[in-house]
Amino acid sequence: MLAYLIRRLFAAAVMLVVIILVVFSIFFLVPKWAGVDIALSFVGKQADPAAVEGVREKLGLAEPIYSQVWEFFKGIFAGRTYSGGGDVTHCAAPCFGYSFKSEQAVWPVLTDRFPVTLGLALGAAVLWLVFGVAAGVLSALKRGSLWDRGAMVVALSGVSLPIYFTGLLASAIFVFGLKWFDGRYVPLSDSFSGWFGSMILPWVTLAFLYAAMYARITRATMMEILGEDYIRTARAKGLKEQVVIGKHAMRSTMTPILTMLGMDLGALIGGAILTETTFSLPGLGQAVLNAIKNQDLPIILGVTLITSLAVLIANLVVDVLYAVIDPRVRLA
Repeated sequence: MLAYLIRRLFAAAVMLVVIILVVFSIFFLVPKWAGVDIALSFVGKQADPAAVEGVREKLGLAEPIYSQVWEFFKGIFAGRTYSGGGDVTHCAAPCFGYSFKSEQAVWPVLTDRFPVTLGLALGAAVLWLVFGVAAGVLSALKRGSLWDRGAMVVALSGVSLPIYFTGLLASAIFVFGLKWFDGRYVPLSDSFSGWFGSMILPWVTLAFLYAAMYARITRATMMEILGEDYIRTARAKGLKEQVVIGKHAMRSTMTPILTMLGMDLGALIGGAILTETTFSLPGLGQAVLNAIKNQDLPIILGVTLITSLAVLIANLVVDVLYAVIDPRVRLA
């Protein structure tokens, strides 16, 4: 198990370096090759040439590419000092630069919003795992029944309806109609009960989409596994149905579920843009949406790196869980 974990950690470290190189290329090299001046985006189109040149010097954009790559890596892991135009600024690690719009350091801006997105993603994940997997298992066990057909109709609706539609519909019914919620986000630091109440609708709306997908995948996987020889053998030995399903069938069923969970949860931690926008949640999704509107490159870069790192960590956790569920994976 230790050797398996070391291999996965090494692979994750290599992948992290590759991700940083790819992100650097997308945000710094591709615009340069396309003729886009990043320094001009920072100071604005009305700035005089001297100001543009000062920003270009301060950001190190005039340096050779290998020097820019090194400074980019060093900024993420050790911080970075910007100097140019008579001005010296130190950006503490991890340094993603400064916002073009507010000129604030990107990392503090993202860390202020990260807990909102993390709470949204984790809360919704718990709901869609519990209800999605349970609905899929029951549908597989009661194949062709009224429950199976009804659950799959609901699942199809959940997959088909976009989040902004179900979110606005939920707000119209429960906020403006029944007035069960006031529709305002309450920070966790202010009140736990207020925060929990303000997150119920976003959790349910986001979980409805993913629970529908997980229910369909769980149902299809479970029905396939129930036809396997080792399941028939377990039943022939006289094992209770709860043991056959819970111990043998569920273990194999959870493999594709964990794969999906690693990708979905990692991507959501990078920002659930539609959900956060629909419910006015001040998370990473809303931050990156505003950054796209304002062409605020450093904010977009920071969220991209956080999303990539979240997916990487989530998949590393999934790899470890694979080894727990199926010991044969450790030998791979």
